Amino acid sequence: MQLKQTSPRNIRRPLAAATCSLLTGVSHAGGLIASGNNWKIDSALMLYAEKDRVQLAEGVLQVGKEIDDDEFVNVRMVADVLTGASPNGAIPIDSAQTFTRPSGEGTYSAAANKTPLDTSFRDLRGALNVEWDKPLSTYQRGIFSASLSSEQDYLSTGIAATFAQDLNQRNTTLTFGLSYNRDSVMPQGGVPVGLSTMPPFPATKTTTGSSKTKNVAEALFGITQVISRQSLMQLNYSWGKSNGYLTDPYKILSVLDSNLSGDLRASNPYVFEKRPDSRAYQSLYWKGVHQFANENVLNLSYRYFWDDWGIQSHTVDVRYRFDFKAHHYLQPHLRYYQQGKADFYRQVLIDGEETTLAAASADYRLGEFVTRTIGLKYGYEFKNGAEINFRMEVITQKGKDQAADAVGKLQNQQLFPNNEAYLLQAGVSLDSDILMKVLRGLFNY
Repeated sequence: MQLKQTSPRNIRRPLAAATCSLLTGVSHAGGLIASGNNWKIDSALMLYAEKDRVQLAEGVLQVGKEIDDDEFVNVRMVADVLTGASPNGAIPIDSAQTFTRPSGEGTYSAAANKTPLDTSFRDLRGALNVEWDKPLSTYQRGIFSASLSSEQDYLSTGIAATFAQDLNQRNTTLTFGLSYNRDSVMPQGGVPVGLSTMPPFPATKTTTGSSKTKNVAEALFGITQVISRQSLMQLNYSWGKSNGYLTDPYKILSVLDSNLSGDLRASNPYVFEKRPDSRAYQSLYWKGVHQFANENVLNLSYRYFWDDWGIQSHTVDVRYRFDFKAHHYLQPHLRYYQQGKADFYRQVLIDGEETTLAAASADYRLGEFVTRTIGLKYGYEFKNGAEINFRMEVITQKGKDQAADAVGKLQNQQLFPNNEAYLLQAGVSLDSDILMKVLRGLFNY
């Protein structure tokens, strides 16, 4: 998981992915679907907090059932609450700053020499995903899904289909997947014109309407190969393209005066960011899994990502599961993420540049940084197949200043401040029969 200073809606995607990856999983591939009349139930609660910034509480519930011979239906529900503060894109300076809230109703301030943080957001999100997993023939499977996610200023709907073909006595599996999402963003106060000035309160910003949309299409090609009774490997290539409104409507840039002293422009010192209206991206992903003679399991993966915005990234992820007697296990986790900056990433603009640039953003997520994660998961597996697990992770991020060394007073400022976050999660996996027995015991019926 990347530790990135984000707007409310953008922080949720990596966090939700991290949450769901910890669930034991409602999927045929995981072999965890209950058979017969039982439902398989997996749930987790995650708490995430950045130091002095974003806090998130998220709950996930997954249920799955075999509805026919080797055919399954799976449902995932997510609810989360987000509070706290997020960097707005402006730089710290040696005096206090005042900004107009995105809604246009009021202001918020940043103290001298402090990273400006927007504290105006409070949001609640709900998401639903329904999946149908069925055999298409003796050696073929299809997984078809639909999803819906809604929050105060964002709505996403999507469909996906994945096809798997077994070969070589089921030792080789070829995978092909397609997905399509249509998203709508309805920012508070309307959609600002890219690179237009953020006027001081009570003046209102220039907008291009109350909402915008984007479309996202993705494709995946993969091969999974059994190497031995203890090892398997997976290699995936994915491609995606986004079109439409890709700008973050809540992010701004600071504009400096033309003498490079480090002072803000005297009038209208902030402008709204603007990103290209299309993005094509690709990635290569390799994963190896090996079970040792003592039943310990090593998971090792590497991902290389690149896009036409100029961003490239490398991700290495290592998990080692120690299995102990009496059904206990421990799983340490290490992750390293390195990213290069987008071509249009600018920590500051100089007076007049906003009229000549096609795109510019000071969003930290588009900058150059390194993220390191260290974590530990503990689990206990009951004899009846139920499981409880707990995880804790510490995530640190260090970015690179692009402008501080070249511009006067900015030499004393940290334009890309280091950040630290903590993640706690608890999960439960069981089937419906076990749940009913627990409820009967609690409520005596």
